[in-house]
Amino acid sequence: MKPPIIVFDLDGTLVDTAPDLLTSMNHALSHVGLGPIADDGFRKHVGFGARIMLERAYEESGHAHPGKETLDELMRRFLAYYEDTMPGASRPYDHVLEAIAALEAEGYIAAVCTNKLEAYATRLLKALGIDGIFKAICGQDTFPVRKPDPAHLTGTIDMAGGDPRRAIMVGDSETDILTAKSASIPVVAVDFGYTDRHVSEFGPDAVISDYRALDLALARKLHRAGKSGPVFQR
Repeated sequence: MKPPIIVFDLDGTLVDTAPDLLTSMNHALSHVGLGPIADDGFRKHVGFGARIMLERAYEESGHAHPGKETLDELMRRFLAYYEDTMPGASRPYDHVLEAIAALEAEGYIAAVCTNKLEAYATRLLKALGIDGIFKAICGQDTFPVRKPDPAHLTGTIDMAGGDPRRAIMVGDSETDILTAKSASIPVVAVDFGYTDRHVSEFGPDAVISDYRALDLALARKLHRAGKSGPVFQR
């Protein structure tokens, strides 16, 4: 029998990567005479990806869209700097590793399903010394599709060897919640991630503010409730 599985989004869910993503963005912007953009208020854009972060930084600086050629160069500088400085200040969120360990003791396995490129996701988790915790680390380029396509999530579960009938997704964004709902998998939303709206607005099955709430009792409640389970705060 395949084991139950907890699948985590990465940025803003499993690891707080915003400090390094913002630093990398400001490094890229410095080459065109912009920035730095302060962390305050801009963190909400991090979950949309580097390209959109750069576009919105231009907007906040009062400039027109940079154009494809400039944006491509900014992306190249962003990714090169981010890769060279990884893991930087990025750290797993408080209590998440303990929550995973406690669920593993009850027979669960863990995996990562992220829209970060697989190589960057794997490199980051290795640099943090936690890659071995996960049975699969799947990025935007692991499969022909990416979140919010549910096949990204179901493919991650299959690659990890988990049971899709006893799976739970943990994420911080509308994209994560839509992905899980489309796959008919219960989804827990963390309310401390990177989103411009409160995650409860997207209709997850549960919302947590602390990983100490991600325990066996919650997992069992989600599996019993199924797709129709209520949104609740823990």
